[in-house]
Amino acid sequence: MKQKFAITILSLSLFCFGALAQTKTNGGDSSFVLIKTYTGDIADAVMDNLDNLYLISSGGQIRKYNANGDSVAIYNQTRNFGKLFSIDVTNPLQPLLFYKDFSTVVLLDRFLANRTSIDLRRFNILQPAAVGISYDNNIWVYDEWDNKLKKINESGNLLLSTVDFRTAFNEPVRPQKIIDNNTLVYLADTATGVFVFDNYGTYKKKIPAKNWQSIAVKDNYIISTNSTSIGVYNTQTFMDTKKMLPGYFEPALRSFSTATRFVNFSNASLYIYTYRF
Repeated sequence: MKQKFAITILSLSLFCFGALAQTKTNGGDSSFVLIKTYTGDIADAVMDNLDNLYLISSGGQIRKYNANGDSVAIYNQTRNFGKLFSIDVTNPLQPLLFYKDFSTVVLLDRFLANRTSIDLRRFNILQPAAVGISYDNNIWVYDEWDNKLKKINESGNLLLSTVDFRTAFNEPVRPQKIIDNNTLVYLADTATGVFVFDNYGTYKKKIPAKNWQSIAVKDNYIISTNSTSIGVYNTQTFMDTKKMLPGYFEPALRSFSTATRFVNFSNASLYIYTYRF
């Protein structure tokens, strides 16, 4: 059964300017349709499920743009916790910032104001490797110190902890990303694959999604990108479909996708496309 994915990319930049929809083709391939282009200081970018775009500068500043491209919020507390390691916008009302070097999680509100910060070391999480928002707005943390997946609340209190993964798996589990979606928790390791758990921390299965630059989960689909292709893995049918990126995409550019968007960017420019698989 042919699966169709329309991925519309909404681009942002420090100079958020509107652009007329354009179509770029590669030898007649109209799968990617350029919607907007932005330029500026871009170290990273993410998008939430409401199509809000978050642009992270090289200095750690975060700017939030709505689906229309309007700048709606800014986060400027860039010197408090060192370099930003990751940002999780699964819940648009509660973005989560992870400062790995300081073992600190910062929770913001929808206007990017600081709600609270958690020094994970104070709560005996000594080597956090990845964090993510849970479905109930608590926080998943993978602690490499004792090789356990843990859930804490925003006060830092431990709600759940798994067994030591060294006793459960014959291979190391070192996730770079934690995704909570549709009653399942995905620990994504670009080197070994995606380990799937239920919301109680019980191991379910492993999915062979490797060598990704970015990865997202929507219902039964895992969407991943690398420098040359975008892939969609159906966790129900086990069908793994890949499509090569057009030749006009510069290999040096990074990319990511959501269930409905595809974004390609470098340190100076960002492009948003509609996308048809």
